[in-house]
Amino acid sequence: SRIDREALCGSHPNCTLEFDVVTLPAEHLQLFRVQVEVLDVNDHSPRFARSVVPVDISESAAVGTRLPLDAASDPDVGDNALHAYSLERNGFFRIDVRTRTDGARYADLVVVRELDRETQSSFQLLLSAADSGSPPRSGSTLLKINVLDSNDNSPVFEQQAYAVSLLENSPPGTLLVDLNATDPDEGTNGKIIYSFSSHVSLKILETFKIDPENGQITLIKKVDYETTSSYELDIQAQDMGPNSIPGHCKIIVKVVDVNDNKPKININLMTQGKEEVAYISEAATVDTFIALVRVDDSDSGLNGEVTCKLHGHGHFRLQKTYENNYMILTNVSLDREKRSEYSLTVIAEDRGSPSLSTIKHFTVQVQDENDNPPRFEKSRYEIFKSENNSPGAYLTSVSATDPDLGTNGQVTYSILESTVQGSSISTYVTIDPSNGAVYALRSFDREEVGRLAFTVQAQDGGGVASLSANATVILTVLDENDNAPIIVAPALSNHTADVPLWRQAELGHLVTVIKTTDRDAGANGEVTCSIVGGNEEGLFLMEPRRCELRTNGSVDSLVRESFDLALLVQDRGASTRLSTRAVLRVLLRDHPESHFIIPSDSGSQATLDLSMIIIISLGAICGVLLLVMVLFATRCSRDQKDPRHSYNCRVAESTYQNHPKKPARQIHKGDITLVPTVNGTLPVRAHPRSPSGSPAPDSRHSHHSRQSLNSLVTISSNHVPENFALELAHATPPVESILFFSHPLTHP
Repeated sequence: SRIDREALCGSHPNCTLEFDVVTLPAEHLQLFRVQVEVLDVNDHSPRFARSVVPVDISESAAVGTRLPLDAASDPDVGDNALHAYSLERNGFFRIDVRTRTDGARYADLVVVRELDRETQSSFQLLLSAADSGSPPRSGSTLLKINVLDSNDNSPVFEQQAYAVSLLENSPPGTLLVDLNATDPDEGTNGKIIYSFSSHVSLKILETFKIDPENGQITLIKKVDYETTSSYELDIQAQDMGPNSIPGHCKIIVKVVDVNDNKPKININLMTQGKEEVAYISEAATVDTFIALVRVDDSDSGLNGEVTCKLHGHGHFRLQKTYENNYMILTNVSLDREKRSEYSLTVIAEDRGSPSLSTIKHFTVQVQDENDNPPRFEKSRYEIFKSENNSPGAYLTSVSATDPDLGTNGQVTYSILESTVQGSSISTYVTIDPSNGAVYALRSFDREEVGRLAFTVQAQDGGGVASLSANATVILTVLDENDNAPIIVAPALSNHTADVPLWRQAELGHLVTVIKTTDRDAGANGEVTCSIVGGNEEGLFLMEPRRCELRTNGSVDSLVRESFDLALLVQDRGASTRLSTRAVLRVLLRDHPESHFIIPSDSGSQATLDLSMIIIISLGAICGVLLLVMVLFATRCSRDQKDPRHSYNCRVAESTYQNHPKKPARQIHKGDITLVPTVNGTLPVRAHPRSPSGSPAPDSRHSHHSRQSLNSLVTISSNHVPENFALELAHATPPVESILFFSHPLTHP
């Protein structure tokens, strides 16, 4: 809209508009103070309050007598303000332009020549007022001067000017000054009436009152230093006589400032939404801008000096920018889950005595960010469910909470993909995504799957930046007695097994052991065996737990060839017991048969499992190895006692060292020759030192010749004659080939 400097600032010479500019976003926050100076243009002409001003003057008025005239007003300032007055040219009057303390100009009418009512009783003169603007403007009024018959003496004040101090908090009725004017005339010519001059402003008439009888000036309306700091009152005293000439005086009222204005606080929250509520994200960094604060105090001096403080919490701080402007910034990182709202108080206090203060509250609400993952009540859930459940059966419920708000805190559940025996976990269990209830999708069979372990994921609704957490669910399938015992030995054919029994078997002879298996666990898998038929003579006895069938009497004298025993194998289930029936046909034999029976252990009738077989095998292998080592040790000890087979390695080494050494050489494949033996005897090559090619065997030699010769190794060396042969014979299993080394060996 159009700016009117006079409406904004009145007669103040300087007129400015001030406001703050903040740059956003908050991370690039800058605060600017803008001052717009409104310059005056000469858009007002000087104007008199009355178009015609009546002036009464006595004909006896002396030269130099002054009469105050109505002042013209011009709301413009500076050169555009009222600058000069001019009076229409005449020979009796002139004007004298004077200036008030507030800078306003007014004119006094001055008599420059003696008046004679009888010669000229009235004058009509044009009074003009002009400013010095460009272009200049002016206004005028008509002075109607009436020359009155003289009253010789005029009232006279004690002083021509008075200065009065008035506290701005003075109540109405306060006496400012008690004026006193004197008139030496008698009677009505000496009776004085006090009044304001005709040209005083309406504002003065509304603020002050003068008693016409005694001249006391009192306050009728409270004054405000911040609005008007001084007043200039023009007072006149006039006697009651004819053609009286009033006396004039001026009263300067100076308003004294008192601390009567509280500081004003203006908070600009810079966020859209409710008034007095600021919003900030919990992810905001330290020193994030919250609000702009400006404080003002209309008082002057110390009364107008304001200090500003922020009370509430250490999470925020107040930072001064310039003059009375402040910014509220975050002091620490915020966490909505710990505290979602802060109530802050701004206190502005002046330095007056007593000081005045203003308090203003506003709220900071912390907006949620998805900074918290869901949290399960526990990281591991263990549940137990009996097998043979119905599909869709409820298993358990998992629960996760997320302290975030809205969708950031809405948790959905899912089961992470995994496999169980080659099948997807989704074919076994499912979960309600809204409440975490877990249900079975199939009927469980403990004998197939006894334990399920799967992972449940809880995920919030944070969108792209959603967070999740996992928990492990362990489902243990409890056993039910749903498997009947199975007889695995002796082998059944059409539920019948044949078992031989020697007629000469003694009392208590073990006929057979019933081997059974039951896939159930615990008592449901423990079985008992009993004879339920065919044993009327009581010739057989069944041990229930071991399931061992033994003789309970002699069967030698019986002419029967067989017995058909009806067997019942039953588990020990608590609620229901399952059983298997079979017929055991015991065949009597006149001769004992090789029928090896392994008695069952007392604890179980099940066949040996794989681990037991492995343990037995390893034990057997270790036993065989130990036996072989003992045999080798025994043979070596016996050979060492035979002087022909004794061999001293140190002697051989010493003998070897006495020969001249030649460069060592590695044995190659071509250095080895296989020599066949004849009847276990190897023809020994003739030794050069021996008189014959083969020594005559003695009895000991003959004893060894009957054994298979173990080995004969001929080593050719440059240190011994080429036909030198070293015979090593050991009483070990025969060999069919002899190794000859025809080249020198590398010495170790």
